[in-house]
Amino acid sequence: MGAFDPWDPAFLADPYPAYAELRARGRVQYFEPTNQWLVPRHADVSALLRDRRLGRTYQHRFTHEEFGRTAPPAEHEPFHTLNDHGMLDLEPPDHTRIRRLVSKAFTPRTVERLKPYVARLAGELVDRLVDAGDGDLLADVAEPLPVAVIAEMLGIPEADRAPLRPWSADICGMYELSPSEETARKAVRASVEFTEYLRELIALRRKEPGDDLISGLIAAHDEGDRLTEQEMISTAVLLLNAGHEATVNSTVNGWYALFRNPGQLEALRADHSLVPSAVEELMRYDTPLQLFERWVLDEIEIDGTTIPRGAEIAMLFGSANHDPEVFADPGRLDLTRAENPHISFSAGIHYCIGAPLARIELAASMTALLERAPTLSLAAEPQRKPNFVIRGLEGLSVSV
Repeated sequence: MGAFDPWDPAFLADPYPAYAELRARGRVQYFEPTNQWLVPRHADVSALLRDRRLGRTYQHRFTHEEFGRTAPPAEHEPFHTLNDHGMLDLEPPDHTRIRRLVSKAFTPRTVERLKPYVARLAGELVDRLVDAGDGDLLADVAEPLPVAVIAEMLGIPEADRAPLRPWSADICGMYELSPSEETARKAVRASVEFTEYLRELIALRRKEPGDDLISGLIAAHDEGDRLTEQEMISTAVLLLNAGHEATVNSTVNGWYALFRNPGQLEALRADHSLVPSAVEELMRYDTPLQLFERWVLDEIEIDGTTIPRGAEIAMLFGSANHDPEVFADPGRLDLTRAENPHISFSAGIHYCIGAPLARIELAASMTALLERAPTLSLAAEPQRKPNFVIRGLEGLSVSV
């Protein structure tokens, strides 16, 4: 497969040249190490995300055996129970039912109401960084902001929030290609602990409902909108994981890209009205979720290649976001890019429900940093996380 090697540090440092090779080679290629079909071009990824012959799960239609797959090991069961009941890994009608309930919390009006809270929080975090004179943009700003916002929405008390990020990181390890046994062990432990915590919180909210999403899901359930306790738990975990993982990585990937493109950073500092288009361009330029998988439920054909039922397709978001068929000069960071149909938030029925909130958070932290830390600079070259699917940095040392 040439330069495409998701375990090679050189590839992880900059996968985009390898993607150009993949796109040049064709619309679909089989990748033996993970037994997946790679789809690198924007038009195909965009169409396949909306194609109902593909699914995030196959268990609504087939057993593992019928689908030619092996059931996951019994000792991984707590992770799969948690993961498989979240709407990201469900298909209609279950997906439709859960998404309808959750989407009430993410209507444009609700999200708009959060704007002042998000802006205030971003300002406080940046002020602390400025007072210290230097710090880690990841730990000091990028991480605490979305974690606090989603925990607030879910109704998780402030005193309980410390383990949320470690739990999330351990669970998300399972989304990498061929996770190790150690990764699985950590994910299982985090799944058990997170589930137990949420069971207790749900029991508490049944007795003392609040103005939060978990209370809302309980109320909807009581009014006849059926949602099992497991679905509530899985939904809360999904919202927390998805609600900050991509935002954290977009923030640090984005600022690292700005530091390496000083001309663009200067333009942004001179004109803060560029923030909205900067947020979109930075998500395109260094995509936080590089790959998204789908099962082939009914045989499909791509460019003359028949892909059988039971196969797995890996849609390369990072590659699609650098496709020259769609983006002029895709390797160039251009904060004024007007046409920007990036697919960092996915598409189709699994389009990111939290996209409006993510945009508000990314714009708030960027605005706060531009206004309150106008001379922010990179203090040390960052270390990349050794992950491919979820692309991020170990930290980002900055000085004010």
